[in-house]
Amino acid sequence: MPSPSPGQDSIQGHSPTPASESESDDHGSNARARRTDTKPVFQGFRNGPRRLAYSAMPHRSLSLEEAARYLHLARQDVERLVRETDIPHDVLGGRIQFQRGALDAWASQRILGMPGKRLDVYHEQSMRGTRDALPGAALIPELLRAEYIDLGLPSKTRSSVMREMVGLAEKTGRVLDARELLKSVEEREAMCPTALPGGLALLHARNHAEYRFEGSFIVLGRTIQPIPFSAPDGRSTRIFFLVCCEDDRLHLHTLARLCMIALKSDAISQLFAAENRDAAYAALVEGENAVLPQPAEEPE
Repeated sequence: MPSPSPGQDSIQGHSPTPASESESDDHGSNARARRTDTKPVFQGFRNGPRRLAYSAMPHRSLSLEEAARYLHLARQDVERLVRETDIPHDVLGGRIQFQRGALDAWASQRILGMPGKRLDVYHEQSMRGTRDALPGAALIPELLRAEYIDLGLPSKTRSSVMREMVGLAEKTGRVLDARELLKSVEEREAMCPTALPGGLALLHARNHAEYRFEGSFIVLGRTIQPIPFSAPDGRSTRIFFLVCCEDDRLHLHTLARLCMIALKSDAISQLFAAENRDAAYAALVEGENAVLPQPAEEPE
């Protein structure tokens, strides 16, 4: 049997993790919990009521080529995913089509569950796919400002922290429909939690839609008390990001970048200790710099 190509392996991301990979993926308290099963997320997505609910939603269909661009994969990798995984798709008139909302939910959940080596591969691919959307490799300076950070959220429950994070996003003046955004964020959490090991969560809407926002941005909140948020490691959550991307090309890449920062830097532990939002912003910038490819040194 031929081995999977890098793109297919990176987004599929649910085969058993070799012991050597597990050892290299652990980075202190921010290490990701390993999945113990090999069942892909949303298995059975192609059949039954869940599929019908998605198909009925008013989101445009994507062709095979468009889906590949959206996922930051090669066309042949997406074709392989269609053959070998539960990636949600339709075949109409002999052509493969994807409902964007279903595809987005499928891909975002897989990114949140990727072990380190596969995340590295996918992150490199998504960087290539967003080169013409960003002035440079760094995302944090483009999407986050210190004034988009609140380190004193009074939330005490899951529902209240989602309300307050959407409220924080609304304060930027860049949310077109806060009520609709909150509803979609709540639906996304009901589908599958966005909490990661280490005390953080990457909130985002159930279906990415460019009409929700003016531009692309991130808001960051830290709650005063821990919130049970169904994290894989069983810990409560205090650090919450809300990803708000108008640009299709940035949504999945931003999720991958934040996962990289959480997994491969000490930025999250610094966020727990940050005394003010300027310190929190600086910690994220430093954490992002730690995971970006370093330019090759010029020979002397």
